[in-house]
Parts: sequence; C-alpha cells; structure tokens
Amino acid sequence: MTHEEVARYQRDGYLLVNKLFSKEELDRMIREVEGGDRVASSMYSSNDSSGRKARLSIWHELGSDMWSNVSICPRLVNGVRILLGEDAAFFHGKVMLKEAHSGGAWEWHQDYGYWYDQGFIYPNMISVFIALDAATRENGCLQVLRGSHKLGRLEHGRVGEQTGADVNRINQVESMLDLVHAEMEPGSALFFHSNLLHSSAANVSDYHRRSFIVCYNATGNPQLQGGQLKYYKSCPVGAEEWVQLP
Repeated sequence: MTHEEVARYQRDGYLLVNKLFSKEELDRMIREVEGGDRVASSMYSSNDSSGRKARLSIWHELGSDMWSNVSICPRLVNGVRILLGEDAAFFHGKVMLKEAHSGGAWEWHQDYGYWYDQGFIYPNMISVFIALDAATRENGCLQVLRGSHKLGRLEHGRVGEQTGADVNRINQVESMLDLVHAEMEPGSALFFHSNLLHSSAANVSDYHRRSFIVCYNATGNPQLQGGQLKYYKSCPVGAEEWVQLP
C-alpha cells in the first residue's frame, strides 16, 4: 500500500482496493459457499427490523481449509499490518449471504460496538470485506459514513434482532458526514476501521450479494477474559497462490 492509500484510510476510516482477487479465486470461494462444509455447518440467520433474513456463517479459528488460506494470504495480512501500524492477529472469518429478493438489511453499527463488549481494550481492529458478487445499491451494498471512525465508540443496543448504534446519535451525525455507497466489483476488498459506522439495505434485486469478511486484531490489543488479559498471536502469512492448494 502507498503512503497516499494509508493516509486515505486514516482520514476516511476505510480503503477500497479494486480487483484484489482474480476470477479463478472468486470461483473457488463461491464453490465453497455453495457446497463447502464449513459454511453449511455454522450458518444462522438474523432478522432485520422488517423481518427479512440475513444469513451468516462465522468461525474463530484458522485451519487447513480454503477460507483459512485466504485469510492468511499476504495481500490481506500485509495490508492489514500496514494499516494497523503493528502486527496483526486473525480474529475471525465469516461468510455473509444476502440472497436475491430475500436478503435482510444490517442496521447502522460499528464492529467495535460489538467487540468492546467482548472485552477488547482498544479499537485497533480491522475488517476486510471481500465482494464475491457485484455489490450495488440495488442488491444492498455496504453504506459507510466517511470519517465516522473518529467519533469514537457509540452506544449500541437492540434494533429488531440485531445490535445497532444509538439511533438518536446516528440521526445527529448523518447530516455531518458523507454517506458513501460502497459499490464493489467481484474480487474487490474494502478494508475498514472497527469504529467506522456502516450499514446495508435489504436485497430486493434479482442478484445475490455474497461476501467473505476477515477480521483482524492488533497483537498489542488484549482481550479481557475472566479478569485476565489475553493477547492474540501474530497471524501466519501463507501462500500468495493459495488457490492452487488442496
């Protein structure tokens, strides 16, 4: 990443990298979404405020599967290290399915709004959103409030079956910040800060909006667990040509 890209991330709270993954790599990921055991075995649904379902599969450990190979590939891990300004640890991976005509919305929230309650001391954490399909306004692409990571952590509570940021505060800051629809080509990746406010509308289009999201924590950012501080180990760096691995 260039100095200009790092400065843009620090200013905006996110950085879009176009075509980070090839069509061959995308095809492999989509095959695993549609027929792989890891996604199917951990899938659950979350209703938005209108009752539509967003489906999600999440795991917290690296293994020998394809999703782990993607999570540790150099173009992700090294980019995250640069943006964090320190070494990075794998936190979790998740596949999100916002299917045609039925995919639910996600309310305005910060990832650190969840992760603070899980005991993480600092918001020095990053998510990388990889578009497996084209993400457009019509199929419910991510929406972000540019620069909102500088607000600090907002209070979060229940919004339908989801956890969302304080609605009154959102109403106050929306007029102050630029709303950006993060439309993305398949294979593009959005790196974003854990305090960046983001949401997405329901998918009422004819096209799926599937994604793989990898979340990383700074190794210097401990998690409070039962009165003790847990430090995460540095994420291994795997093969650039991961698609060739079994």
